[in-house]
Amino acid sequence: MSASAPVAQGDARALRVLLVSTFAFLICFAIWMMFGVTGIPIRQELGLSASEFGLLTATPVLTGAIFRLPLGIWTDRFGGRPVMTLLLLICTVPVWLVSYATQLWQLLLLGLALGLVGASFSVGTPYVARFFPQERRGFAMGVFGAGTAGAAINMFVAPVLVAQYGWQSVPKVYAVALLATAVLFWILSAPDTAAPGRSVPLRQQLAVLRDRRVWKYCQYYSIVFGGFTALSVWMPQYYVNEYGLSIAQAALLAACFSLPGGGLRALGGWLSDRFGAHSVTWWVLWAAWISLFLLSYPQTDFTVQTVRGPATFHLGLPAWLATGLLFVLGIAFACGMASTFKYIGDDFPANMGIVSGIVGLAGGLGGFLLPVLFGIALDWVGVNSSCFMLLYGITWVSLILLYITEVRRTPVLHAAPAAAVAAPAERRAGRQVS
Repeated sequence: MSASAPVAQGDARALRVLLVSTFAFLICFAIWMMFGVTGIPIRQELGLSASEFGLLTATPVLTGAIFRLPLGIWTDRFGGRPVMTLLLLICTVPVWLVSYATQLWQLLLLGLALGLVGASFSVGTPYVARFFPQERRGFAMGVFGAGTAGAAINMFVAPVLVAQYGWQSVPKVYAVALLATAVLFWILSAPDTAAPGRSVPLRQQLAVLRDRRVWKYCQYYSIVFGGFTALSVWMPQYYVNEYGLSIAQAALLAACFSLPGGGLRALGGWLSDRFGAHSVTWWVLWAAWISLFLLSYPQTDFTVQTVRGPATFHLGLPAWLATGLLFVLGIAFACGMASTFKYIGDDFPANMGIVSGIVGLAGGLGGFLLPVLFGIALDWVGVNSSCFMLLYGITWVSLILLYITEVRRTPVLHAAPAAAVAAPAERRAGRQVS
């Protein structure tokens, strides 16, 4: 009885840390995606082009991406509890000030400042992982990653606030929520006693970046997380322009992508524990590729000369079918995000902060660049589905690279017991670049 008591207490503490960290990340992600909804009335108010709108929505993602690496390093040195709390408190100020911005340059500067909340992922990932054994780490990180469902929360909350009180009310409400979250996190979280600490030199921490597996995981994550982030901020205006919906209707349908993309990340963690990270990543990319291929087809009217005269036909995805495909795409991205961090947890348990930071940086940069490219493509081509065309091509390249580097060497069709899951990691370690 006495021996089991510390174990039960440890499990309870790990669960409490997991839940409060997931909640903090949920709030941060909702704020990170704020311009996906508020950007629509801002675009109308300031007369922004599609490229300028893409830049506005992508600016917070850039800062969140850049600071993922240093925050991951600081988490390894100082622990996740103080770093996360300080991050939440600092970001409250720029979020509040957004409500007073009246010009694009002001919004861009404040977007860069509030984008720091997106770096919370690289704080929470190593922090949570250290409270769980390796065999449960994939599921734990999947639960924490479910905080990306904050994008869907933003889709539900922001349109209501915009409709009732104007877009300026959204950042004020979010700032208050962020401050309350900081207090709650500090009270309920626990010290990160397993963090490597100050004794590990920065050069020694950075040495892990010589391992080519790190850069391979960056490539995976830039697709699944970068694509998820980019589409989360882009989909509301896509529905408005493509189907003529209101902001509230568009945000509701866009949530059908964002909600499974975040909420089912725990499923991806469980699948990665069960079948191995490699198998899940491979099939995720195939599911995404097929969905994006169908979503890419534009609304088309064409005329056929028949024996009875010209006949005109319309071919295009109705809103309900596009939403169904986006739902599938969201599930695929959720599983892919979890499988990538299952790779990291298995291969780099002692360097999770810096590795998750650099991989998160790659994903965040993808999330920054893609909305900008979506806007440029829309201005250039004039087709709303051009965003899916671009992402389809990038996913196709990723499939080819994954096949060349992994699939020809590793089976992907069977469940992976512990020894089988460990084998690919050992083979990858043998190919490590020193």
